[in-house]
Amino acid sequence: MAMSVGPAEGGEDTPMSDINTTPLVDVMLVLLIIFLITVPVVVQAVDVELPQVEFEPTTTKPENVSLSVRATGNECEVYWGLERVNSQQLLDKAVKKLEDEIARQGGPENVTELPEAHIRGDINTPYRCIGGAIFTMQRAGFSRVGFISEPAPKGGGA
Repeated sequence: MAMSVGPAEGGEDTPMSDINTTPLVDVMLVLLIIFLITVPVVVQAVDVELPQVEFEPTTTKPENVSLSVRATGNECEVYWGLERVNSQQLLDKAVKKLEDEIARQGGPENVTELPEAHIRGDINTPYRCIGGAIFTMQRAGFSRVGFISEPAPKGGGA
């Protein structure tokens, strides 16, 4: 830190052009102390062991339902296979699919496994469209509704 006590060598008083950094250092030290104290208080978490996730290829069974959901403008489009359906048609088809599967297995007392609904949602689709399809399928009686996604490329390179 420099300090000027008298006139410059030339004998004239010249204005001091050095920036006084002492207040800046003081403020930075105070902020450092505040963050050192508050970060451990804010970042508290219960110790849990998170599951290790691996890519599992989807096994497509003929009885499973494949839905595609996308949005055009402000309208949601839901496709059962390749057929576009509205909300009521989706509910009716889903109920009929479950009834047919239960009948095929010999009645409710003989049911071993019910079909699943697999939803493929366009990346730009609002959640209200996908959530509506999930709600309709659960309302119809599908207990397992899953999502089909594209796995990350191998090698991690772009």
